[in-house]
Amino acid sequence: MSVEPTTIEQSAPPPRHVAGPLLRIFPPGLYAGRASRLVERSMLAGRGAWLAILSGFFEPLFYLLSLGVAFGGMVGQLSAPGGAPIDYAAFIAPGLLAVSAMNGAVYDATFNIFFKLKHAKLYDAVLATPMGPLDVAIAEITWAVLRGGVYSAGFLCVMLGMGLITSPWALLALPAAVLVSFAFAAVGMAATTFIRSTQDFDFVQLAILPMALFSTTFFPLEVYPRAAQLLVQCLPLFHGVELMRGLSTGAVSWGLLGHVGYFVVMAGIGVVIATRRLERLLLK
Repeated sequence: MSVEPTTIEQSAPPPRHVAGPLLRIFPPGLYAGRASRLVERSMLAGRGAWLAILSGFFEPLFYLLSLGVAFGGMVGQLSAPGGAPIDYAAFIAPGLLAVSAMNGAVYDATFNIFFKLKHAKLYDAVLATPMGPLDVAIAEITWAVLRGGVYSAGFLCVMLGMGLITSPWALLALPAAVLVSFAFAAVGMAATTFIRSTQDFDFVQLAILPMALFSTTFFPLEVYPRAAQLLVQCLPLFHGVELMRGLSTGAVSWGLLGHVGYFVVMAGIGVVIATRRLERLLLK
């Protein structure tokens, strides 16, 4: 026996499907789950340029040899994050590890992506397939993270060989370096979508080089005046240097999670902006 609907049921409006926050940020159509295809394409294209890719590893290594080893004897010992005395080479090595992770990610996420976006028109072809802007963002950021991860792994091996690692907590320095690379790659890719010509890359250098020099990479934070300390503590690389230095010296505390959270937020903002900018530039 069938039951007739009541008056209330007949007049009730259909239920509204409210989109969640994630769907509001990344509506359907932006992601097809095929980012790995574009990563595979980058690996195939990079086979003939492996020497140029690996060249970025040597810059922080030369800094370590010239300043940490050659110049370190004139500096003497400094205070590690836990207060213990530490050689100058062991002090700057974690900072250079963070610089290595940043450089590998930023250079790949800016120069290479700009060429693909403006000149090669690669993404116009990619978005003609079922792939979406989020696939492009994830793929290019992943490729940049792979480059930064290779630099970081190589630099960690150098630190281990030179006896600059004094704690087993340094094993976590590699995943921490990958996180640093991810955050810088995401923000670098987002910034690249605003670059108009190759001359704008001067702004990238203007941001990276001073940050590498003044984010406590070579000097303790205490040498700066108080106002400068507050400015330095706002720089992204400062949090990467503090994270690497804490892990490599064994000065591990809950405060390191604050640095991790900084990069998680930074990476999330970068991915969202990069995806929506690619959508606006290529699909609208």
